[in-house]
Amino acid sequence: MKKICFILGTRPEIIKLSPVVRECQRLAIPFFVLHTNQHYSPDMDSLFFDELGLPRPKYNLGVRESLHGKMVGKMLEGIEEILLKEKPDIVLIQGDTNTVLAGGLAAAKLQIKVGHVEAGLRSYDRTMPEELNRVVVDHVSDYLFCPTEKQRNILLGEGINNDKITITGNTIVDAVQQNIDRASKDKRYTHYSKEQYVLLTLHRPANVDDKRVLQNLINIIQKVSQTLQRKVYFPAHPRTKAALERFQIVTDSTCIVLIEPVQYLEMLVMEKYASLILTDSGGVQEEACILHVPCVTLRNNTERPETVDVGANIVAGTTEKDIVFAVKTMMSSSRLWKNPFGEGKAAEKILKHLRLS
Repeated sequence: MKKICFILGTRPEIIKLSPVVRECQRLAIPFFVLHTNQHYSPDMDSLFFDELGLPRPKYNLGVRESLHGKMVGKMLEGIEEILLKEKPDIVLIQGDTNTVLAGGLAAAKLQIKVGHVEAGLRSYDRTMPEELNRVVVDHVSDYLFCPTEKQRNILLGEGINNDKITITGNTIVDAVQQNIDRASKDKRYTHYSKEQYVLLTLHRPANVDDKRVLQNLINIIQKVSQTLQRKVYFPAHPRTKAALERFQIVTDSTCIVLIEPVQYLEMLVMEKYASLILTDSGGVQEEACILHVPCVTLRNNTERPETVDVGANIVAGTTEKDIVFAVKTMMSSSRLWKNPFGEGKAAEKILKHLRLS
């Protein structure tokens, strides 16, 4: 059987690749995990391996650089060395991070087959580093695993051969289905089901690296909290927490409950019982849609248009008028939309395709 190398480096990659790792274990397919450690906070990723019951990575590069060039360069060097040593048949990467870019490039240059999970997503915003990563990786990959037909059409429009493309659904559905019941029954998190609250996540550079933008968003969200008469839980990403401290932005604790990053299972429960989710995260948009929780995206674009198409999400941008309108609209939504990301068999479909190819 083909030997698979999973290259990952962030919390979303760990979550979204976890169903594929589990399926490898079930089918006794040889594999190993290479972790770049792009998210260097233990609370943001390493503890997720234990929480999700996954084997710890065989390799950890410990990359700590913040500049894109240095980060990708160090990752390329470390990944190439390991791939030459291990000689996997296939490298699997997921998403749009610098880890994905480095993993895809290193494998492709060594003539190792590359499989891109969640291929074909586009925001068409080239100011986002993630968008550049997606485009490059899709065009060096041998296997493109698309969540929906939309992504297949995007890839075909960019001249990619249809033979490389497989529609699998999104592995986030697998992950949610595998963990939501266990998370909901955990006594540490049952109090969320008895509360009325809004959930907020912010981490995109465009939203948190500019003092004026971040302060404006905090002001708007505090007004939303007061209007809805619901507190806002805000598990702050390390990047966002550092920005709040650097810019000396103080949140009103009666409106916004600022907390440390939470583990995956707790986050699922917080999403499940929220009245509304405000976010700039692509993954959270997907999870909100899957869990039938109304979502407002605090960006001017999304690479998850399916969430908008089914009525689960509004892309509101960052102005008060548009955010308030989107919040009012989504708070009155029916929550009866159909999940567009598949039935939770994405990992099975990915490995079946690789075994038959």
